[in-house]
Amino acid sequence: MKKVLFFLAAMLMIPMVHATPEFKEGVNYDVVKQTGTAQPEVMEFFSYYCPHCATFEPIFEQLQAGLPKEVILKKNPVAFLGREMGPEMQRAYAVASLLNAEAKLTPAIFNKIHTQRQPPMSRDDVKKIFVDNGVPAEDFDGAVGSFAVSGMVSQFDRNTESYNIRGVPAFLVNGKYMVKSESITSQEQFNQLVQFLLTKKD
Repeated sequence: MKKVLFFLAAMLMIPMVHATPEFKEGVNYDVVKQTGTAQPEVMEFFSYYCPHCATFEPIFEQLQAGLPKEVILKKNPVAFLGREMGPEMQRAYAVASLLNAEAKLTPAIFNKIHTQRQPPMSRDDVKKIFVDNGVPAEDFDGAVGSFAVSGMVSQFDRNTESYNIRGVPAFLVNGKYMVKSESITSQEQFNQLVQFLLTKKD
């Protein structure tokens, strides 16, 4: 998986010149539920402590840029990385989302952990990252323990358990199809596979 993800990052700007590939169940994706979501969506399971997730951020962003507007993109942080800080970073993502600051906080947190090598060790450390990136301290304090944020964290855990997520990044399409990341060799193929699964009817 590690080699595959770094290869994906290297291939980010290289377009495919071949015809659209034929995607197959068990090779490019797995069916993990019999019933899909009512609305088309792509969900990424990730952790701020996962270096491969940090590598995948620009790939996911390019995917988002090419999808129809009606497709909902979601991120689901998992708790099983980062030891006691795993749940805390789930809460950090929920706070960032609630305050409409996720777009700037996620890169900042990835940078803090994987580039600066200064992972947060407490909620105060997390709060400092928010404040350093323009979120007022009182806004963070008001949100971090709120019912809304706690509910979001509970939903993250339910999703992780429901889909038996044991490794990240993992990409779920329409609540039914799990992308087999090891089968992907380029950004273009990743985009095509996701679009194929978004329109798949069976």
